[in-house]
Amino acid sequence: MTPEEHEKLRAARTAWEEMVLRPALDRAPERPAAVERLYTPADLEGLDYSRDLGFPGQYPFTRGVQPTMYRGRLWTMRQYAGFGSAAETNRRYRYLLDQGQTGLSVAFDLPTQMGYDADSPAARGEVGRVGVSISSIEDMAALFDGIPLDRVSTSMTINATAAVLLCMYVALAEGQGVPADRLQGTVQNDILKEYIARGTYIFPPAPSMRLITDLFAFCRDRVPRWNTISISGYHMREAGSTASQEVAFTLANAIAYVEAALEAGLKVDEFAPQLSFFFNAHNNLIEEVGKFRAARRLWARLMRERFGARDPRSWMLRFHAQTAGSMLTAQQPENNVVRVTIQALAAILGGCQSLHTNSMDEALGLPSEQAVRIALRTQQILACESGVADTADPLGGSYALERLTRQIEEEAETYIAKIDGLGGSVQAIGFMQREIQEAAYRYQQDVEAKSRIVVGVNEFVTDGPPPGGLFQVDPAVGEALSCRLEELRRRRDPDRCRRALDRIDAAARGRDNVLPPILEAVKASVTVGEICDALRRVFGVHQPSVVF
Repeated sequence: MTPEEHEKLRAARTAWEEMVLRPALDRAPERPAAVERLYTPADLEGLDYSRDLGFPGQYPFTRGVQPTMYRGRLWTMRQYAGFGSAAETNRRYRYLLDQGQTGLSVAFDLPTQMGYDADSPAARGEVGRVGVSISSIEDMAALFDGIPLDRVSTSMTINATAAVLLCMYVALAEGQGVPADRLQGTVQNDILKEYIARGTYIFPPAPSMRLITDLFAFCRDRVPRWNTISISGYHMREAGSTASQEVAFTLANAIAYVEAALEAGLKVDEFAPQLSFFFNAHNNLIEEVGKFRAARRLWARLMRERFGARDPRSWMLRFHAQTAGSMLTAQQPENNVVRVTIQALAAILGGCQSLHTNSMDEALGLPSEQAVRIALRTQQILACESGVADTADPLGGSYALERLTRQIEEEAETYIAKIDGLGGSVQAIGFMQREIQEAAYRYQQDVEAKSRIVVGVNEFVTDGPPPGGLFQVDPAVGEALSCRLEELRRRRDPDRCRRALDRIDAAARGRDNVLPPILEAVKASVTVGEICDALRRVFGVHQPSVVF
């Protein structure tokens, strides 16, 4: 974008705020307090304990998806990591596993997320910067070198290219002698939230939804223990949504995925047990615990009553939580250790199945080894020393918590009904974007007016130089990986690659599942970029409209 275009966009945004947003906020009724001064038994009027709460491990799962919760098994401590080359990231994974991490979580760089190889001109300057660069199955092999794929669960935060990266993982496992039906893990595979709040999409919505349902069917048949999607509210909360919006928009997207899978001919109980969710763990402890409980209860009812699911596993909302990156401050970064602890505690009290805790220096750059260790130790201290894992749903029954749980559920139901009326999530993308923008605007107004205190930012401020010794990615990584790709292309069989790409083209133009030909292509050393280019030629590229 040229400086002139940037200035024009900024001016349009300013005009929208003055002419549209501010008057709308002025006309809106005064917002009720998010939290009342005091809660009493009167706030539980209408609450049916057997219907609305029940027991852990029983419908509607308000109190947790497992009867014993953490007494039976702790949540998975799954620290999100990835930077530079696959070999560098592998060393970080080994370090984290040595420190007691219990699951892997892969952060991919932007070129990999957008379907470009490390040697693509579009990738220049971004290779390995915010995640690990993966272009070929050789990179995938280096990423998991020495890590037994049959004994570790792996989460991959990947969306537009989820089908390609999953196929690489399956091919690598089979090369290690590990059958696909023994693999455990998750691909995020949630493209709707990319259109709404994040932006790492490639294809238009219709073919993107087809890739998702093809992946559902592929895993049903080939990788049955794999979570085929992690429907994410995390990034919408990072963009500024409220807790109720996070629940509503996440579950509305989940409804769209379920409907798409049903239209593709899958039966609800065939794929629903493999659905999982990804939520943000924010600062407001009680509100966040209520949010997680409300999401579980609402999803159970949607699946049983709206979609007629009969398998209790289809009713269970299982979720990964990550502490709030947007709440980390570059000012006084050591304060982030306290913030992350509160957020992690909310996720645990709310019944998460796995958890990532952010590092204190992430507002400044990629986390250092020391900061990563402190973040992991935060989880371990909470698990082993705080007592919060000793009983299921320890805050359940609190007047305040039960009222907030119901309030968030009711507000989310209202939003979902609105989205249904607009034709579903795909048609309501602009609506959700506008709602998030307005919530973010209100939050920033509160910070600037000091009606919301952010310690070290608008109050309790100290002067001092920024911390030194920040972790840096080697700037030469892009060139080194480009040379590695050039060598790979010289060694591989060009005829086998061409035939594999032709099969992907034929499947994409027809109705066959595209994942089997993608799997054969990655085994032939066809790269992420080459596969995505083949799909771009068939599906096209999504051109977003600017939403104000």
